[in-house]
Amino acid sequence: MESPRVVSGWRWRLAWILGWCVFWATNASGAAPAPVRLPNVVLIFCDDLGWGDVGCFGAKGIRTPNIDSMARRGTKFTSFHVAQAVCSASRAALLTGCYPNRLGIHGALGPNQKIGLHPEEMTIAEVLKTRGYATAMFGKWHLGRPAELLPIRQGFDEYFGLPYSNDMWPRHPSAQTGTYPPLPLIDGDRVVEEMPDQSRLTQRYTERAVDFIGRSAGKPFFLYLAHSMPHVPIFASERFAGRSKRGLFGDVIEELDWSVGEVLKALRRHGLEDNTLVLFTSDNGPWLSYGHHAGGAGPFREGKGTSFEGGIRVPCVMQWPGRIPEGRVCDTPLMTIDVLPTLAGLAGAALPPRKIDGMDVWPILRGVPGATNPHPAYFTYYNQGDLIAVTSGDWKLFLPHVSQTLAGGSGGTNGAPARYRALRVGLELYNLRQDPGETRDLAAEEPEVLSRMLLLAEEARLDLGDARTRRVGSGVREPGRVP
Repeated sequence: MESPRVVSGWRWRLAWILGWCVFWATNASGAAPAPVRLPNVVLIFCDDLGWGDVGCFGAKGIRTPNIDSMARRGTKFTSFHVAQAVCSASRAALLTGCYPNRLGIHGALGPNQKIGLHPEEMTIAEVLKTRGYATAMFGKWHLGRPAELLPIRQGFDEYFGLPYSNDMWPRHPSAQTGTYPPLPLIDGDRVVEEMPDQSRLTQRYTERAVDFIGRSAGKPFFLYLAHSMPHVPIFASERFAGRSKRGLFGDVIEELDWSVGEVLKALRRHGLEDNTLVLFTSDNGPWLSYGHHAGGAGPFREGKGTSFEGGIRVPCVMQWPGRIPEGRVCDTPLMTIDVLPTLAGLAGAALPPRKIDGMDVWPILRGVPGATNPHPAYFTYYNQGDLIAVTSGDWKLFLPHVSQTLAGGSGGTNGAPARYRALRVGLELYNLRQDPGETRDLAAEEPEVLSRMLLLAEEARLDLGDARTRRVGSGVREPGRVP
C-alpha cells in the first residue's frame, strides 16, 4: 500500500496534467476565444426635418416622445451639420465620409440622370460588410436611379424604397407636364409599384425595418432607415391624420416619431438594445418655401438650399446604453462625414482605400473629458462645386455667393411653394457661439480671424476644387456613370 504522501503527489501530478490538457484544448488546439461582440448600428435619416421640428429641440405643438426618450437615454447633439443642404449631396457625404465635391455630386439628382454614387466608392454598408455585418436600407436612396447604382449594388443586402425624392412625380406643383415619370417603388432592383400610396410610406419602411431587425438578431447588422418624410408632398397615414396641433406637418412628424419607437421596441424585444448604436438625424434643414407644409430651423437663419445654419445644422440624437452618456447635451461641432470613420473604428474595420474627409469622433460621442474635434475646419460646397462657407471652432466664414431667401415672408400654402428671392452674400464672418443666428458680420472687426479662415478656404480649394476659380483639386473624383 502506497504511503499517503505518494498518493497525494500522484493525484497532484494528475490534476496538473489534466489542467494543462484543458488549457491547451481551449486555447491552443484550434478552439477560438470568445468572439468579440460587434455593435449593431441603426441610422435613421429624415428628409427636410428642421432643427426646430423635434420636441427635445424646442418644437411646439408636435409630440415626439420616442425621439425625446432617445435624448434622455442618450446624447443630444446641438451642433451637428450636413455637408450640403440638399438631398443627393448630403446623402453622398453621409454614406461615404467624403465631401460631395470630392465625389462630383452636387445638388439633387433627377430621375433621368445617368450618374450617381460611383461603385468604386465605399459606403458605410460596404465598410461594415468586411466585418460580417448584415446590411439593409429602407427608404429614399437618391444616389442614382439606374439599376447599376442602386443600394444593392452599393453594399446593401436588401433595399425597399423610392430611388429619389417623393416630389419627383407627375403631380409636382411647379413642374411642367411630362417632366417626371411615374414614381417607382423598388424592392431590390425591381419596380414593384408605380405611384405608391405615399400615406403608407412611413409605415411600410418601418415594417421592413422591424422585420430586418428580427431576422438579423444573430449577427451584427447595419440598418439605414431613410424616411421620405417630411419632404413634400407630405402624407400621414389614417392613424395619425389630424392628431397634432400643427396640422398635417405635425401629423407627419408624429408618425416619424412612432417609427422611431417601433425600431426601439424591436431592439428591446430581441435583447439588442444594449449592443446597438441608434443615430437619428436629417439630411438638411426645412424647405421653408412650402410654408405650413414645412418645418422650422429654430433659432437659426434660413433653411434648406442655403449654407446658413438653418440649412446645414440639423437635429441629432444618439443612444447606446452604457456607451453614450445619458441625458447629455453636446455642442461640439460635428458633421455627417464623420459617421463612416467612427463606425469603422467601432467595428474594427479598415477605412476605404480612396481618400475620405471624415474623421473618427468616437471620443466626442462617448463623452471623454477634454475630447475635441480633430478637424481644423469643416467646409460647405454648393451649386456646381463652389466653396461657400468655412467653419472652424466658433467661427464661420462666408465667401461671396448668391443664396436664396423668403425675405421675411411666409411660405406657400396647400402644398405649393412660394418663390424665393436672390440673396447676395458677401465676404462675411460670424461667431456662432455668440451669434448662432448669423446676424452680425464681424469681418471688418476680426482681421486676424478672417485671414486665418481665408487660408483654410484656399487649402480646401486646392484639395477639393472650386468651380469659380476653375481649379481642379487633386482629390476630386467623377461620379458613377451609366452608358
